[in-house]
Amino acid sequence: HNLEMKHLPGADPELVLLSLRYEELERIPLSDMTREEINQLVQELGFYRKETPDAPVPEEFQFAPAKSLPIPLPPQAPTADGKTPFKHDKEEHPDL
Repeated sequence: HNLEMKHLPGADPELVLLSLRYEELERIPLSDMTREEINQLVQELGFYRKETPDAPVPEEFQFAPAKSLPIPLPPQAPTADGKTPFKHDKEEHPDL
């Protein structure tokens, strides 16, 4: 679900992850991967595999991939004890 394959003659195969706004998030080269490794990668990224082409997709997978991509946080100044405080941004990735 939400995975489209396009054959581009002469191009090396790669997985291009897009946001809901169709902005490119990441490119993952697939040339050196086996079919099994690619299937595992897609599953790890949170894409849902339907049992049959016409099977319904559970609501929680409508906007797959379900897992957001990590986004580097800006560096923070250490506290008095030398530790960097952890700050969780509620909007880790607004596009996913």
